[in-house]
Amino acid sequence: MFDKVLIANRGEIALRILRACKALDIKTVAIYSKADRDLKHVRLADETVCIGPNSSAESYLNIPAIIAAMEITDSVAVHPGYGFLAENADFAEQVQKSGYTFIGPDPEVIRLMGDKVSAIEAMKKAGVPTVPGSGGPLPEDENACLEIAERIGFPVIIKAAAGGGGRGMRVVHEPEALWNSVRVTKTEAKAAFGDDTVYMEKFLQNPRHVEVQVMSDGQGSAIHLYDRDCSLQRRHQKVLEEAPAPGIPDEIKNEVFNACTNACIEIGYRGAGTFEFLYEDGGFYFIEMNTRIQVEHPVTEMVTGIDLIQEQINVCAGNKLRYKQEDIKLKGHAFECRINAEDPRTFMPSPGKVQKYHPPGGLGVRVDSHLYGGYSVPPYYDSMIAKIITHGDDRRTALKRMEIALDELVIDGIKTNTDLQKELVRDKAFGEGGVNIHYLEKKLAAK
Repeated sequence: MFDKVLIANRGEIALRILRACKALDIKTVAIYSKADRDLKHVRLADETVCIGPNSSAESYLNIPAIIAAMEITDSVAVHPGYGFLAENADFAEQVQKSGYTFIGPDPEVIRLMGDKVSAIEAMKKAGVPTVPGSGGPLPEDENACLEIAERIGFPVIIKAAAGGGGRGMRVVHEPEALWNSVRVTKTEAKAAFGDDTVYMEKFLQNPRHVEVQVMSDGQGSAIHLYDRDCSLQRRHQKVLEEAPAPGIPDEIKNEVFNACTNACIEIGYRGAGTFEFLYEDGGFYFIEMNTRIQVEHPVTEMVTGIDLIQEQINVCAGNKLRYKQEDIKLKGHAFECRINAEDPRTFMPSPGKVQKYHPPGGLGVRVDSHLYGGYSVPPYYDSMIAKIITHGDDRRTALKRMEIALDELVIDGIKTNTDLQKELVRDKAFGEGGVNIHYLEKKLAAK
């Protein structure tokens, strides 16, 4: 096992990684920007290093500064968490070339799955179901693109191969609008990602967003830890998640689970990963793989009893998986509400000092947060400040516990989206299960 791990992140995920390291008796190094000197995990880590000013570009995205911090603290591995450099193949490569371990897959695997076109091709070969599409980059020819679109069938969606986070996508409903949409998406992709490669897929009208959690040791063994439903989204950003996904027959799920674990073995995957799918009319369609731990990983931990961060660290230290597939059993249901420092109506960020903080408690309630009374939420980073997670023997029990937990939550001094979350967990359609990815946007628009 690693002797010392540097945590290359901030906020609740940095604290979550620190806790996992402590449970494994691993010493921790916290890096932080000047704005983050009072973060909770910084106060709890064995060693700390300030790596730059407030700007992410000069701190948490500063690869030379992070590697220098590893050198001066004698760290042997780095955990990137999620966001920032977590899926940056160049960072993983430089870490390895400097003689350290990147807690995640190898750089070439990150590159393979980071490019949507190559990822889809790899998944097709592994037997993972994919969305009908162009099968590769779109040609620089209007008529050829139109032929592809007509073969797939309108509506179609144009996507940037290097895209992510809901950016670099454009839906096309009519043939007349196709070529202009291709050109505009290519321009946007070049500006946002430095790569103007785009591809085309069938646009599914009312799908759900369902993802599969996997863990693989890169030594020929891989397991799945079932699925999550992340369909409640605003502007392609997840708001509320649950595990397992309700209302999908087990026989359909099991086929996809097996395909995902086979794909991990085939591409030589190591660590925690998530296969993201659109699900519609009984069919799963692969959209991308996240080669890191996910924000919503706690709901999977609650229904399986497996500490995903600990197991991620274990396999990336070169050990074999400690679990076989038959060891992973589903236990009940879990929900996660993301609490953001933002205005619940306008969604504008709401940084500032937290005057009072009282997290909820009780049976089946978990809170992942770096907040404390007197902490000042900085304006420079993502607005998520807490995750409320509840678990119960069944979906109804877990949802009721979430209602109670949100009512107990107190965060004074800044605005949060807690009221929106309270409304969502009491929403009739969501309570019945199986809402699609457009549901929340339509609900907000109606208000």
